Amino acid sequence: MNNSTTACAAVNCRKILRHRHHRRRNNDDHQSLIPGLPDDIAQICLNKVHHPSTLFSVCYSWRKLIYSPSFPPFLSLYALLLAKNQVEFACFDPISSKWHLLPPPPPDPPLRILVKHPSFISRNLPIQSVSVSGNLILLAATADQFQPAISRPLIFNPTAKKWTYGPRLAAPRRWCAAGTLGNSVYVASGVGSHYNVEVARSVIKWDLDNSSGPESNQAHYCDYRNERNRRWKWEEMSGLKDGKFSREAIEAIGWKGKLCMVNVKGDAAKQGIIYNVKTDTWQDMPEGMLSGWRGPVATMAEEILYMVDESKGVLRRYDEEGDVWVEILENEMLKGAEHVVADGGRVCVVGGGGSGIVVVDVVVETPRLVVVETPVGFQVLNIHVLPRMIH
Repeated sequence: MNNSTTACAAVNCRKILRHRHHRRRNNDDHQSLIPGLPDDIAQICLNKVHHPSTLFSVCYSWRKLIYSPSFPPFLSLYALLLAKNQVEFACFDPISSKWHLLPPPPPDPPLRILVKHPSFISRNLPIQSVSVSGNLILLAATADQFQPAISRPLIFNPTAKKWTYGPRLAAPRRWCAAGTLGNSVYVASGVGSHYNVEVARSVIKWDLDNSSGPESNQAHYCDYRNERNRRWKWEEMSGLKDGKFSREAIEAIGWKGKLCMVNVKGDAAKQGIIYNVKTDTWQDMPEGMLSGWRGPVATMAEEILYMVDESKGVLRRYDEEGDVWVEILENEMLKGAEHVVADGGRVCVVGGGGSGIVVVDVVVETPRLVVVETPVGFQVLNIHVLPRMIH
């Protein structure tokens, strides 16, 4: 057999293999979810599987199903990441154990966020974000010349896989207190282009009124978004008695119809206050809650408070009746904790320097701990738990 004949045979072989691969892929695409059952009946059965990871490893059609709009969304980690002074947004899929970058925010106006500055060598300038009604929302950050970087909240919806804008802030700010309760976002205090006592004492609320959620269909989603945006607005609430909560970025924690926050992070002496949403009034934080508030705090379903003692590396749960923080777990990897989020029976903690994410299962009798490796070369700035993105 000469060289020409050999080359032709190799080309034909590759064509046959490609054809077989394409045919197999087409067969997978049209494969019944469960042989012998109509797909709509089969999906009703598969939707009841408690752990989607069980379906992921079985076959391509089941793997495709769990990322479709019709399958109940499972929870995923969303992170704000930093690399070379560039902010990126990413989602960690717990089933495939892979990170996926989110689509970039709208280019007009461009999002220019300053994270590193020579005046703050030992720390990053904060980016304040919250998650509410299944959305990731950017609320406050710093731009060049220490100006507020965000005049309208940026919203990412994983179901639609799109960014949109929220209502314009009358006084854009940074270094504020930000949090959520129910379907509402709250922003308190902060600093604009310069310190203003009225802004430092102000409290505003934005009710997303998003219980029904957006349609996945492109045209319907646009109609829904336009109508929703016409209703959105910021409302003035009962203000703070002073401007002591504008010293740094603060998380206001939604818990049992209230917002809890302290004005200083870590072990330093601090002031703690609680906002009652129903009565629109402020009160001092209980003594035990305040004295034990020694690191980042998160709430599970707005019912259970979890806190990581950043100096001792101890995860604790708040006992309201005894006004004490009860130890759950101590681990070296929890030391220096910077951010924490709780959902789905797990508490996720960003370690010191944003180098890794520790996930603690707190619903089992003996809490279990696993580590989620962050993308190489990236530092975690904040994390949230939201429904997975549709592929």
